This record gives sequence, structure tokens and C-alpha cells, in this order.
Amino acid sequence: MGSYSHKIDYITRSLSSYLQGKEKPLSLSLISFFSKGHLLIEDLPGLGKTTLAIGIAKSLGLNFGRIQCTSDLLPTDITGLSIYNKTSGEFEFHPGPIFNNIVLCDEINRATPKTQSALLEAMEEKQVTIEGKTYKLPKLFCVIATQNPTEQFGTFPLPESQLDRFMMKIGIGYPSRDAERDILRMGSKREDIYLIEPIVNQDEATLIQEDIIKHVYVSEKILEYILSILHATRESDYLVAGLSTRGALTITNTAKTNAYFHGRDFVIPEDIKELAEYTIPHRVIFKEEYENLNKREIVKSIIDAIPTPL
Repeated sequence: MGSYSHKIDYITRSLSSYLQGKEKPLSLSLISFFSKGHLLIEDLPGLGKTTLAIGIAKSLGLNFGRIQCTSDLLPTDITGLSIYNKTSGEFEFHPGPIFNNIVLCDEINRATPKTQSALLEAMEEKQVTIEGKTYKLPKLFCVIATQNPTEQFGTFPLPESQLDRFMMKIGIGYPSRDAERDILRMGSKREDIYLIEPIVNQDEATLIQEDIIKHVYVSEKILEYILSILHATRESDYLVAGLSTRGALTITNTAKTNAYFHGRDFVIPEDIKELAEYTIPHRVIFKEEYENLNKREIVKSIIDAIPTPL
């Protein structure tokens, strides 16, 4: 294990003062980032989604970009476009917000499918192709997308192929009564969060990602356990379609990061179980008669039926 694992706790503690009562979503967001994944947050407006994204970017010394998704948003509003320069007589590329390290796509399901698809290449390949030319995105790159669960008018649900690109799907939730009292007493800390000094720099954030990949061990027993989960979802009576191979990689990578966050250099079954409700439900397709049931509880029941390796 490298010398940076202790900084994870420091990042979480520092940001918790700006995100009162949001320690769990914050921890999950950091797990997603350090697992080199993207995050989907489904929750009501005004619960701190933007503050969370800004806080992560600032504490890690990263650039932050925001895209407000609307029905008239164009793919070039995300990726950028070439503009003719009369002086030079040439087209110059002007990069869009997707070229930041942390990109917040607010209300992603308000964008049209064509615009949503502009994100697919960026999220999967870390590059965008514009007018036949390919541009690489930053090495440290994470999309944090939000969607509103209750407002269906004027929205375009994300297709399964795009949902599968998100490492985790989480909610923010209402703050506790005590936390909300503090917010009412002290006011919002949104402005203060822009003044946060980085706790690690970009090079250190990259080293943490590499430390997790190289030095957190996954035993054969744990791999067999992940494969059992994979096949249980594919054979479940609750589901039309189970986990993809990308889903199995997500379970593995997030479990390694969770172990690292707990100061271990090896994965245990609890690392997988703790995150299952955030890594699995959005990646599988439920049968119509189970669509309105608690999907997290269904996934939990599938995993609980699988023997836990000792």
C-alpha cells in the first residue's frame, strides 16, 4: 500500500463540513472516482449534488466543468466545435466542458438521446471525435451525472447501454434534522467550497488510482464469488437480463477501492456486499411485474442466496 491511503480519510473529513450529513454519498463518490468510473446521482433538486461535485474537484486539485442538460442542448455544446478564424484563415477547435477532469451533467435525462450519445464515447474511450478528428480527454476524467426521479415530463430515460457506463448509481437523500438545522442556522456553504485548498494534487490522485490497481489483492475465492453473483443475476427469475462483463469488472474494481479506503491491501466479501446496491441495480433489467418493487432489496436477496467465501 502506498503512502497516500491516509489522505482519503482526510479528504472525507474535510469535505464533510461542507456536506453536512452527506458522508455516505461523499464516500461512494470518491470510491467511484478512484475506481476510474463515472457516477449517476438520482435525487431531488436542492440536496447538494453540485456542491458534492465541486468539493471533490477542489479537494483533488482538478478542473471542474458543468453542463446543464436541456432538450435543446446540442452534442457540440458538450464536446466543443471548430470555429473559422478570419485572421489565420483556418478553423480553430474550441473545447467544450467535457474537457475538464470532473464534469457535472445536471439533469442528464432532459437531453435528447442524440446529445446523450455524445457522452458515450467520452465516458468509454476518454476521447471525443469532432468532424473526423479525435481529441483525447484528461487522464483523470469523471462524469458525475444527475437525474430527477419524480419529474417525468420532458425527460428522455437513459438507455441500458448508457446506464451500464456508470460505475455506480446513488442518491443523496435528505439531511438529518440536526444537519438541516445547522444548514438553516449557518446558511449554504456552496460559496465557501470554491475556496478549498487541494488536499492532493493531480499527480497524487493518479498515484492513488494506480496504487489501488497494482497493490490491492483479489483472491481466487473472491473472483469465484464475483462470478457466482454474475451468473446468479443472469439466471434470476426477477430479471430479464443480468450483469454484463463490464458489470463484473465494476464489482471487482470498486471492491478493491473500498478495501483501500478501509486500509486493507486485499478484498473481502463485505467490500462487494457493501457496494452491491449501488453497482448492480441500474445495470440489470427487471421483469415488468417487479419494476415497482424495491430493486435494491431484490439484488440483496439474490446475493444473500450465494454462499459467502470464508
